[in-house]
Amino acid sequence: MRRRRRLTLTLDSRSGMPSRLGSRIPLVSLIHTLAVAEYLNFRHAANALGVSVSTVSTRVKTLEEDLGILLFERHARGVRLTDAGHRFIEQVSAGVDQLDHAVKTAGLAASGECGRLRLGIHALIPRSFLAELIAQYRETHPGIAVEITESTARDAVIQLRSDLLDLAFVAGPAELPDFHSRRIWTEPLVAVLPERHPLAGQSTVTWPDLAGETFLVRYDSTGPQVHDHIILRLAGRLPPPSIQRFGVGPGAGFVLGHLVAVQPKPGHPQHAGPRGQAGTHLRFGSGWHPE
Repeated sequence: MRRRRRLTLTLDSRSGMPSRLGSRIPLVSLIHTLAVAEYLNFRHAANALGVSVSTVSTRVKTLEEDLGILLFERHARGVRLTDAGHRFIEQVSAGVDQLDHAVKTAGLAASGECGRLRLGIHALIPRSFLAELIAQYRETHPGIAVEITESTARDAVIQLRSDLLDLAFVAGPAELPDFHSRRIWTEPLVAVLPERHPLAGQSTVTWPDLAGETFLVRYDSTGPQVHDHIILRLAGRLPPPSIQRFGVGPGAGFVLGHLVAVQPKPGHPQHAGPRGQAGTHLRFGSGWHPE
């Protein structure tokens, strides 16, 4: 006949409590023990749990034997916690509360009610469509922490692929074969001209009007897309366009001498697609993980 292996416990030198167990303790045993500690009566604890008194008594007794510690002193009217029992209940109660919080938090995260959303954007310009969209999301999802990173479309896609972003809003076609993507809105392009520029007095300016001009385009934000847009629209026209790059804060635009600045006009989105002359709008889309 094999002898039952005796459970060996190591006691913490400061608390006197077991620092490790040679077997696993069922969570239900801890729940029953907490109920007894709350009611200080096995019958009342059993009624609250909806189980028999013997079930609660057996689980508590088995737990005490596994721990090698007397948690309760029994008497005719009920029980009272020992000193060791007080310490044990305090720590177990905190652990169960954390577990309960973890379960609830996981449920909220799964339903999209809490968590975080990491956004990559080109620029957050006040009163723009994107700024209002994010503000509306924050209002309707107060439990979601929105983290915003400003970058070019290229950098945003790299961060998306590196799992540093959950969603990226980019200027230009958002056609990413390894991600879900969708075109969301378009914004009209405007040409910012010096006051004495020959075209400054015109109500509208066409791409042929701008042939041979020197353009001023940003390094960051939507600059790379605007740069490519100018090259595409003026391809084959002589003299070819000259493009100079600059870097400033989000939403800023200026001209020097006879330079022409071309940039999207925030706050005037169109959702159904560009209208008017072809090539007068810049498309914006989004990409996100397929999971």
